[in-house]
Amino acid sequence: MTMPLEIVTLPCLSDNYAFLIHNPASGETALVDAPEAGAIRAALSERGWGLDRILLTHHHWDHVDGVAELREAYGAKVIGAAADASRLPPLDMAVEDGGTYPLLGEEVQVMDVSGHTVGHIAFYIPGAEAVFTADSLMALGCGRLFEGTPQQMWASLSQLAALPPQTMVYSGHEYTQANGAFAVTVDPGNPALQSRISDIAEARGNGLPTVPSSLQLELDTNPFLRAADRAIRAHLGMQDAEDAEVFAEIRKRKDNF
Repeated sequence: MTMPLEIVTLPCLSDNYAFLIHNPASGETALVDAPEAGAIRAALSERGWGLDRILLTHHHWDHVDGVAELREAYGAKVIGAAADASRLPPLDMAVEDGGTYPLLGEEVQVMDVSGHTVGHIAFYIPGAEAVFTADSLMALGCGRLFEGTPQQMWASLSQLAALPPQTMVYSGHEYTQANGAFAVTVDPGNPALQSRISDIAEARGNGLPTVPSSLQLELDTNPFLRAADRAIRAHLGMQDAEDAEVFAEIRKRKDNF
């Protein structure tokens, strides 16, 4: 049997996450996003790991700021979206939506999840039952639409929602408690959401991360995936609207929350 990949959730900056993916058999390590070099170098040193690959989800500074130092320190190859290459650090490999490539002995699938930015990608590793979504699908939320349209983001979220429900969602920020405070305003009768809010409060009270989360939990509680839900539609007075329109209303309310 092959050894499973080890995935480390690594807090960075004030509320960002980076993720180390390690193959214990080969000793290879990849990183998803590089908010800062210091915390990542410390985590690698603590574990005695090198760094072979850096996967970038989108161009925002708080996801790429550590790339140059990490590339120089470890010789890591940088992988990112061809569609956003002009705004990313220099890429060693430019990947496209629907493309697949090998990483640490597993196949990685590239998904265009534009909305937060245009050219934002997610990395799905079926063999590890893991998807790295950064600021597209987030724990109990989704990224603010800085560049894309509600229709783009809804299409992106719908694509992620179709992955196997046991998939673990590795998103880019510790926003879950604030997202829960909003979610209950549009989905107040959801007992699964109420239970999750309680669990989040306990985890954060103990200094524990709320990322990753299972896709099934997001499907049950995340209002941005639940635009088809009858109770949410009734609460918003949008029983006959298109799903994308309901999503747009939820996003607008979150923006003003």
